[in-house]
Amino acid sequence: MKRAFVLLALGLFLHVKLYSQISEYIYPYSQSPSFSNYGTTGLIQMPSARFYEEGTIGFTWSHLDPYLRGSIMAYPFNWFEASYQYADVNNWLYSPYKDFSGNQSYKDKSFSAKFRLRKESKYFPSVALGFRDLGGTGLFASEYLVFSKFVGNMDFTAGMGWGVISNNSISNPLTNIDARYGDRLVNSVSGKGTQGGEFNISSFFSGEDAGLFAGVEIFIPKSKGIRVKLEYDATDYTKEGYLPVEQTSDFNFNFTYPITKNLQIKLGYIRGNTLNFGFSYTGSYGKKDPFIKKNDPPKTVPNAAAFRRVNARDPRNLYISSLKYLGESKLYLQSADLNESEYSVAFSQNTHVSYARAAGRVARVLDQIAPESVETFKITNLNAEMPLFTTKIDRSNFKKYEQLNLSSALLESSEIYKITNEEYRGHKYQPPSDIPKVLSKISPSVRSQIGGPDGFYFGDVSVAWHNEILLAENFSILAIANFGILDNFDDLKLASDSILPHVRTDIVKYLKQSKRARVSRLQANYFIKPLDDIYFKFTGGLIEEMFGGFGAEFLWRPFTKNYAIGTELWRVQQRDYDMLFSFRDYMTTTGFVNYYYAEPKSKIMLKITGGRFLAGDSGIHMDISRRFKSGFKVGVFASKTDISKLEFGEGSFDKGFYFHLPIEVFYPNYSKGVAGFGLRPLTRDGAAILVHGHHLYGVTDQSSYMNILRDWDDIYD
Repeated sequence: MKRAFVLLALGLFLHVKLYSQISEYIYPYSQSPSFSNYGTTGLIQMPSARFYEEGTIGFTWSHLDPYLRGSIMAYPFNWFEASYQYADVNNWLYSPYKDFSGNQSYKDKSFSAKFRLRKESKYFPSVALGFRDLGGTGLFASEYLVFSKFVGNMDFTAGMGWGVISNNSISNPLTNIDARYGDRLVNSVSGKGTQGGEFNISSFFSGEDAGLFAGVEIFIPKSKGIRVKLEYDATDYTKEGYLPVEQTSDFNFNFTYPITKNLQIKLGYIRGNTLNFGFSYTGSYGKKDPFIKKNDPPKTVPNAAAFRRVNARDPRNLYISSLKYLGESKLYLQSADLNESEYSVAFSQNTHVSYARAAGRVARVLDQIAPESVETFKITNLNAEMPLFTTKIDRSNFKKYEQLNLSSALLESSEIYKITNEEYRGHKYQPPSDIPKVLSKISPSVRSQIGGPDGFYFGDVSVAWHNEILLAENFSILAIANFGILDNFDDLKLASDSILPHVRTDIVKYLKQSKRARVSRLQANYFIKPLDDIYFKFTGGLIEEMFGGFGAEFLWRPFTKNYAIGTELWRVQQRDYDMLFSFRDYMTTTGFVNYYYAEPKSKIMLKITGGRFLAGDSGIHMDISRRFKSGFKVGVFASKTDISKLEFGEGSFDKGFYFHLPIEVFYPNYSKGVAGFGLRPLTRDGAAILVHGHHLYGVTDQSSYMNILRDWDDIYD
């Protein structure tokens, strides 16, 4: 009967007369995929071939004894799902030594990935290939091939799995291709005796047996989005985890209810003997204004016709009007020059993530106040007194194409290029500077320590006081002070076992001794642009929470190219654990050569860094990320240095993921702030990189023709 169930599901996929439009059957919120307990789109325990749209981030939590699982999922593309899982294994202790971990249960961390091989069509199912527990200890390591097909209001899934997904077994069909697929390394499943974190590629799709699974997700019409899931489970619970889990049935079922478009809850009965409950939350952040439409239109200059007449009498009137009305739009005039029919301005701003939008808003203000004799606007964006790009716009075309909403036509008639420092500094009007000035803001700050033997979660909440003191346009001091409010760090006691210099693994001491007050950063920065496409930054002070010192960064970034090359060199000393103004004895020199490559079609950014890390090890760090229209960015990183797996310790090598989300997606007004989240499975000393503020590649982000084109359709926003 079990195999008949699988064959029936497969047969339905190939039935050519069945419908595939689920929207004919269901109501809002129901079309979004749902998640399995393993942090992937799927049924209950088993995966499916469903994916969220690119730019989506999701979180799931589930309780299925003996496991508590939390997962973070990211979709850099609509054909790729990446997830990080954290499992609390309640039937196994963190350590057999009570003095070390007491009764704390074992914690397992792992990565998973799924790739869509074929998109669903009218007659054929969606097909996906997936890998579970790629880089952890391998307690849940599995690979699978899965098919999903909508039939009316039912979404059928069937597939084959290897590793832990090998119950309901058949002989592994791949052994007919190569006998080596018959042997699966023990460590690839149990992880016992390894440092964890290794990719056991040689074990993929191997083992004597493969497992069959199938299921269906039934969308209940006129029920506010309730769906029922039934599945035939191929998990081999004798292989999963450290101790076997009792199973009395291969069939699982649950109810999933979407409370909102983003939030789902679920309740099920698994293995024939265990209740399962959980929830998931997803957000799609990739599109322009993904959550809240902006209510921040360009400002209108009152009595603009009168200003045009007055400004025609004397260029100085135009300069002063530009200073006033650009400033009211948070676009700060740095210089201006009226030369017959061409009006040139240079400005800086810290409001708009889209550089084209900022330039477009400058053009709107100038069009309202400039005399009718002005035919061309020449607008230069500055950052740290460095000209990064210039947009030359025909005034009549700007107005004409605005009415037709044809930003692409405006692009064809405009010029985008770079000017020299001397050209903008030679402008006739240089407004009086309001420097020195202090920019301040206060915000909450959270530090977390997750998954150690002392407890599942330790954290603190503090008030962060951010200050940037501008002593000159290209010379600033960045200062961040934190004042503690609440923490539970007192029970943290795990000491570092690293045999390398403790450049990161003394994190417990830093957390405990800095919880009242700390200076997170006190960094002076001086920027210069001596030649076209050449940038320098000189930095000194308390550079990050664990190190202070001095150093320099160099960047060559050709304006019309999609690559850049840089170097950086630092002499630093380890800060004391209280994160105030004293230092420890450890000093080191660290430095890198950095290569950046931005692929224009996919919006993938590759950064390769090679050099000497904080603990004295040398090697390569690779970072791959993708930026979306909203400014949302998601990325992964990995490092490999000249230390051995034993020297590195648990995890074998450094890796992790992150995402950066512009805070303006949650507000009706434009803002340039970014909220970031990053996670690495373990804090180790190997491959540690100095975290300094104001990286040159970020400071010069608008010094890229490709980035201007990326945002050009914002020119009229």
